[in-house]
Amino acid sequence: MSDGEPDVVLGPFSSPGARATPWASALAVLGEAEVFWLSTVRPDGRPHVTPLLAAWSLDGLCFTTGGEERKARNLEHDPRCVLTTGTNTLTGMDVVIEGVASVVGGRAGREQAVADFERKYGPHLTSPGGVWYRLGEAVVAGDVRLYRVAPTVGFSFAKLPASSQTRYTWPDR
Repeated sequence: MSDGEPDVVLGPFSSPGARATPWASALAVLGEAEVFWLSTVRPDGRPHVTPLLAAWSLDGLCFTTGGEERKARNLEHDPRCVLTTGTNTLTGMDVVIEGVASVVGGRAGREQAVADFERKYGPHLTSPGGVWYRLGEAVVAGDVRLYRVAPTVGFSFAKLPASSQTRYTWPDR
């Protein structure tokens, strides 16, 4: 295990003969996924879930939001959250990352994350006709919040034809 790599353990609810999914495979799913679901908790304890874009950057999952949006207000109250992605089918793999979200404050970090977002989402962020065109400029300028979720625990759920549940833990976090 190298720096930033989690411990990997096969879960007890896996199919007979299943193997733990390597972190590199889960990371590939995170890299290919377009939509993620962010789960936070409102100050009164009610859950809040919303879809968003996310990219693995700065050794965590990064996403953006406005400072007055519900998710930002929830994270100010409690920075613990969950990001989920995968398929809505019985095949493929779902990945869950639990962790603590923090605002990326340094310009260099914001520039790196924007580069990773633009590499992942391409023309959606970089072309004048893209839905999120110029989002990167707003993130670098600090006009839009960039959050980084430092993972503490994660799971991958490989589905049919055989299932495996793999747990990832980052012992140094």
